Amino acid sequence: AKYELTVPLASDEDGRISEAFGTWVEKSMYGRKYMGMERATYLINGDGTVLKMWRKVKVPGHAQEVLRNVGELVT
Repeated sequence: AKYELTVPLASDEDGRISEAFGTWVEKSMYGRKYMGMERATYLINGDGTVLKMWRKVKVPGHAQEVLRNVGELVT
């Protein structure tokens, strides 16, 4: 594995999860409206329960915040 991750990641190739979670949204840039992905992160346990969610994510510091929350849940 390229990054030696110890947790599984998910991908939403067909967009069904984005639709269900409400992250496929109308956006606008320079007055033009279009559909796009709202940046979001979900922490989901093995049973499929969403333990924590972050909506409208800003990249700087986000990974550290997620890891901190994961650490709190497993200790």
